Amino acid sequence: MTEATATSTHHLARARSFLFVPATRPERFAKALASGADAVIIDLEDAVAPADKDAARHALLLAMLSLNPAQRGRLLVRINAAATPWHAGDLACVREWVTQGLGAVMVPKAESVAGLADVARAAGPCALLPLIESVAGLDAATTLAACPQVLRLAFGHLDFQADAGLACAADESELVPVRLALVLASRRAALPAPVDGISPGTQDTVQLASDAARGRRGGFGGKLCIHPAQVAVVNAAFTPSATEIDWAQRVVAGFAAAGGGVFSLDGRMVDAPVMLLAQRTLAHRRDDNQAG
Repeated sequence: MTEATATSTHHLARARSFLFVPATRPERFAKALASGADAVIIDLEDAVAPADKDAARHALLLAMLSLNPAQRGRLLVRINAAATPWHAGDLACVREWVTQGLGAVMVPKAESVAGLADVARAAGPCALLPLIESVAGLDAATTLAACPQVLRLAFGHLDFQADAGLACAADESELVPVRLALVLASRRAALPAPVDGISPGTQDTVQLASDAARGRRGGFGGKLCIHPAQVAVVNAAFTPSATEIDWAQRVVAGFAAAGGGVFSLDGRMVDAPVMLLAQRTLAHRRDDNQAG
């Protein structure tokens, strides 16, 4: 199996919703896994105070032992960034988490191949999700996407705005070229579609739905969530609708009937690029209860 094939068949490659849970709240892990989220990110970084980092690592391991293998495979751990005092402590523990069946490691402030290589050496055979959160990370995105063990890119757009000195409007039109750059970097490396950043308003479902729809239109395949109430909206946004599935099936059937030639469907021309879009739509068809 080639590396590209292995990446495309990883159980987190098609995950739509990634729900953050603080590592200091192990009683929430199972609840988060039962929320409908395709993946759960145990956060050792922003959600954990400096004085609690050691206890959080220990609590994470104990909590993992209480989960079944399928649940562990849906877990990611967001470790602390390389420039922090807690990064080395995370790397000292990550191999044990992987041994217990951890699905992937999210690497914040990803900016260099060397930094990803350090995490890969510590983790062993585990998927990595570099989190692009800075201008330096954006500059390195194509190189990072091509690194061994990288499963998908993720966008930390709030940190990116702060690093770049941006003050984005609600529609974040200022970030359109940045998001496109991550989609193109993923495509060059034959990775699954990247994961978009959070929507801060946990009760604003209108804005969340708009953000998720924008992400899907822009080539993203999933979104980070900070509250269980966001999961269903995100899953729906990144799942083809019944109308889209019906259209895609009719395209495939019509293309076969036309012997692979150009034909007309609903008054519009259908050729090879439209066929490819239909195939991709069908590839993302899924049961809404399916996770990961």
